[in-house]
Amino acid sequence: MTISPTDLITNADGSIYHLNLRPDDIADTIITVGDPERVEKVSKYFDSVEVKINKREFVTHTGYLGKKRLSVISSGIGTDNIEILMNELDALANIDLATRTPFDQHKSLNIIRLGTSGSLQKEIPMESIVVSKQGIGFDALGYFYTSQNNSITESIKKYFALDFMPYANAGSEPLYNLFMEDSPVDWFEGNTVTCPGFYAPQGRILRYSPKIENLLEKFNSFRHDNLLLTNLEMETAGYYLMGKVLGHEVLSISAILASRMTNDFAKNPERAVDNLIKLALEKLSK
Repeated sequence: MTISPTDLITNADGSIYHLNLRPDDIADTIITVGDPERVEKVSKYFDSVEVKINKREFVTHTGYLGKKRLSVISSGIGTDNIEILMNELDALANIDLATRTPFDQHKSLNIIRLGTSGSLQKEIPMESIVVSKQGIGFDALGYFYTSQNNSITESIKKYFALDFMPYANAGSEPLYNLFMEDSPVDWFEGNTVTCPGFYAPQGRILRYSPKIENLLEKFNSFRHDNLLLTNLEMETAGYYLMGKVLGHEVLSISAILASRMTNDFAKNPERAVDNLIKLALEKLSK
């Protein structure tokens, strides 16, 4: 099977189109962040950095933490960017870019998203950490890939009176166990809602009347058996969907910067994010 040059686009130097990376530029364990400026806030803790490449919103640093080779890459905001990022990372790992043919043996990457989020439950306090057991997508990306629709998504569709079917996928069990083992008391298991926007899709009201009234209260009160929704953000469900489709181990971890039920925002968001970075790197360096 040879992939066409319009399906798999490369740059003149042989790098993958959007990320501007070649296979040797990435490690097998990759930390992803939304904000390009956050890449250096991660890589400053590396013992050495051997790769620094940026194109558009995608900034990549690769180096070593002790003997562990790591990459950190920014994605920008939203599942549309995640779809690009995940497909191109997979291409770097599993396709010969010169011949445009997939390798016979599949390589599975470890991809850990370190992000920020808003809590939907008062029991999840400011500056705590949510490790997403699953991601539930309220965006359209799941329509274009084979995604999981089950009793949870059916319940959500009915409860919110949606005109579309949301999608849900679990994150990596090995990575989840790695991060949750001996975790601090302020780390919580998450059922994370991924929204297709920051304002109305997350219940924010500025100069308009929202189509779904009392959206935050609906997020807060939804129950399916013993499952409740823990937090809101804009990427996790896309990561988990693409991890499932492409065969990679993916986990999303969020620092809680906003309590949506009390309308409070973290007084020191930079401290919360830095704390998350240091704790994640400690786990990955073992």
